[in-house]
Amino acid sequence: MNLHHLRLFRAVAAEGSLTGAARRLNLSQSALSTQIKTLEASLGQDLFERRGRGLVLTEAGRIALDHADAIFRTADDLAAVMKETGRARRALRVGALATLSRNFQIAFLRPLVGRRDVEVMLRSGSQAELLRELDALALDVVLTNLAPPRDGDHPRHVHQIGEQPVSLIGTPARAGHATLEELLRRESLVLPAKDTALRSAFDALMARLGLAPLIAAEADDMAMLRLLAREDIGLAVIPPIVVRDELTSGKLVEVAQLDGISEHFLAVTRERRFPNPLIAELLQPRQPSL
Repeated sequence: MNLHHLRLFRAVAAEGSLTGAARRLNLSQSALSTQIKTLEASLGQDLFERRGRGLVLTEAGRIALDHADAIFRTADDLAAVMKETGRARRALRVGALATLSRNFQIAFLRPLVGRRDVEVMLRSGSQAELLRELDALALDVVLTNLAPPRDGDHPRHVHQIGEQPVSLIGTPARAGHATLEELLRRESLVLPAKDTALRSAFDALMARLGLAPLIAAEADDMAMLRLLAREDIGLAVIPPIVVRDELTSGKLVEVAQLDGISEHFLAVTRERRFPNPLIAELLQPRQPSL
């Protein structure tokens, strides 16, 4: 048994027939059949059974395919590590949810950004896109505020790397001495989109208080929430870290903190035989400095 046999076996399993796999591999069907029989003989098990014109995996075949996939994932992982070996600079490939706070991303990456021996490559996108690239070893880590679904085919590790309070943020003109309940009753609000955890938590708060929000705008992008707050569209429900610079300059103020509501920031990594050592440096227990 060798990697060549396993590669052919995976192709037949994917195509469901010798004819399709032979065409894909540019081999004769008889040559492919001989190679599969050699693999079965070496394992002492039949890997396929014929159903109609196609081939389906036997129980032994399914087990063999799981192991073959793991072997090739490890080979891909090793190849990626070896490409970095001997380089003066090590690469860290980071994917970040497009709607995630840029300030938080920089705070998380600060220990590595600017180091002469590290090249940080950033990519933004949707959660689904980034997780696919993580599973394909094209990314080392994904930064998000959405807990990913469990995936038995691609074991992932989810690390909570930060938790930030959420506040009502607005211009100084909107800040007053009113109570939180008065502010929520009278002021126009800029809210996260309905399909976000942050919005769900805020809606639950309003329900407990028996209030209906006066919504001026909704957005699923933290950068847009920040802009809407700066334009004085209303009081924004947002973590202060997102508008850190505006708070420092006085353009915006933290009007009130929303007790019991917080934003969780996560780093998602994939189980790898040869993990990028830079990840361990970033995931040391700490809160990103603000």
